[in-house]
Amino acid sequence: MPKLLLVSGADQVDLNEIDEKGVGFQAKSGVTGLGLPPVSVQWLEGAGDGATYRGTRVQTRDIDVPIEILANDRSDLQAKLSRLALVLAGGCSLVLVDDDGTSWSTQVYRVGGGEYSYGGDTIGKREFQTVITFRAGDPYFTSSVQQVRTVSGAVATSSFLTSLTTLTVAPSQAIGQINLSNSGDAAAYPVWEVRGPGDHFVATSPTGETLKWNGTLTASQKLIIDTRKGTVKDETGANRYDLLDTAPRFWTVQPGESTAVASLLNTTSASQITCSWYPRKWMVI
Repeated sequence: MPKLLLVSGADQVDLNEIDEKGVGFQAKSGVTGLGLPPVSVQWLEGAGDGATYRGTRVQTRDIDVPIEILANDRSDLQAKLSRLALVLAGGCSLVLVDDDGTSWSTQVYRVGGGEYSYGGDTIGKREFQTVITFRAGDPYFTSSVQQVRTVSGAVATSSFLTSLTTLTVAPSQAIGQINLSNSGDAAAYPVWEVRGPGDHFVATSPTGETLKWNGTLTASQKLIIDTRKGTVKDETGANRYDLLDTAPRFWTVQPGESTAVASLLNTTSASQITCSWYPRKWMVI
């Protein structure tokens, strides 16, 4: 299984220390909850036989992690237990690191476990064993590698893109095809950052869904659209949602390769459209 880390604030507990250093923390075999998360399926029952499928909602997932601590002495064991308790006191990130260094994480909270039997799991000297039960509100694992695509403002008779296809447009317009790549197996939520000057921002998904903002940005302004949160704000944090077009679609980046289109009118060389997202996975192994 991948290497496990518990990350909270400035502290990070490496759950592979005993294998690597001989002492410390270790996630033991028997970890559960890293597979497909539970789902709730909605059905519509009519007067006839059976029922009609209406939809599926992915639920929270519970993850059980057996943990062993091997310390130098009793004092060191107490210090390590205190450190673990502090990391688990609030929410922390459960991070799984692959052999290539890529990590996948989800925010978790301790909902159970942490008990031990004296004389079995520990005698209070060097060793301690327990099982911690975590609950992840977000049932997906998110990649540490952010994907970024940029469309820059036109300076002559064409726009230029970073590693993207170039389209010939008017000097005052930024428009381009954005190559979307999602290495995960779940939909990812893009964040759009639009830097002025410019107006009438439009992002069209590979399937034709449109996200359109009808406002105007000056050279010192920018617009941030977070499709996961469904928020539209400017550089000061002020709400600019009211300038969205009717029935906006906060579309997602689907797994695999696809192509979207983004545009902004009345631009200069300082104008820029940036689309970024983190791939997500259903399960890790």
